[in-house]
Amino acid sequence: MARKQKVSKTNAMRELEQGGVAYRTLTYDANNEDLSTGVGVRIAEFLGEDVDAAFKTLVTTTSSGGYVVCCIPVARELDLKKAAVAAGEKSLAMLPMKDLEATTGYMRGGCSPVGMKKQFPTLLDETAQLFDEIGISGGRRGLSLQLNPEELAHFINATFADITRDGEYHVHP
Repeated sequence: MARKQKVSKTNAMRELEQGGVAYRTLTYDANNEDLSTGVGVRIAEFLGEDVDAAFKTLVTTTSSGGYVVCCIPVARELDLKKAAVAAGEKSLAMLPMKDLEATTGYMRGGCSPVGMKKQFPTLLDETAQLFDEIGISGGRRGLSLQLNPEELAHFINATFADITRDGEYHVHP
């Protein structure tokens, strides 16, 4: 009989547990992970996830020096104008990668909307509401957390909004 692999807890996992939010973990080998374009789609497919229900976490900066976290499907692109409107900001720009860890406590490829150094305003693409469960980063490369999007939004005080570029969604057969 196979033993369940023990996963060491991340800040995201600890916070979800403290908040009583149910989740399950999926793991993958991230040692040779290629962080080029499309990595989220490749990981979702490898894990057997519905690509449209696998979400990536992007951090943006406001014109006044604040931050807004945006969670969108891995196969989609963030629309900065739509996100700015949804966040009530004049404009948003992507946070430079070199500033990600200092700002959030997470490294590229392992950024989760849960357990950051500080809870920033968060937007969750409205398509998350189409699923009973979505996948988000667990707080490190190689770890995905599967959880209910409504519970996630409530826990991190996220707002559901249309924040991706127009176009066809990736349709996973």
